[in-house]
Amino acid sequence: MGFFMRAVIQRVDQACVKINSQLFSSINQGVLVLLGVEKNDSEKDADYILEKTVHLRVFEDEQGKMNLSLLDIAGEMMVVSQFTLLGDCIKGRRPSFVRAEDPSRANQLYEYFIHQAAPKVKKLSTGKFQEMMQIDLTNNGPVTILLDSRKIF
Repeated sequence: MGFFMRAVIQRVDQACVKINSQLFSSINQGVLVLLGVEKNDSEKDADYILEKTVHLRVFEDEQGKMNLSLLDIAGEMMVVSQFTLLGDCIKGRRPSFVRAEDPSRANQLYEYFIHQAAPKVKKLSTGKFQEMMQIDLTNNGPVTILLDSRKIF
């Protein structure tokens, strides 16, 4: 199995990150992106995930069909690093995270993703890398999409 950057995209009416029960950041209508960086991921993987995310047609048009993207609705984006997306549960009952990227490199790609996303969206909010966070959200639909940067079919 190849290595890949993984993201869970959730269409939200609102989302916020709390750290130590204190509000850290928030967004209104848009997407929450939970981002997992795997060993050997590159800026190319981050670019792919970002472009897919902002252009995904997951918002409803006037006819109630999912025809509009985050850009079309001038929606907001929250990006939260989540290495647990890379958990391997094939053996035993405790997930293995050996495929997760080294924290310093993972943070570089997380920051790169944020830097690239900021000019594309109306408002960008984030979590805090390597912090224990509480995320409150209202998932609209619910609509949740899984993206892998190098999915093998």
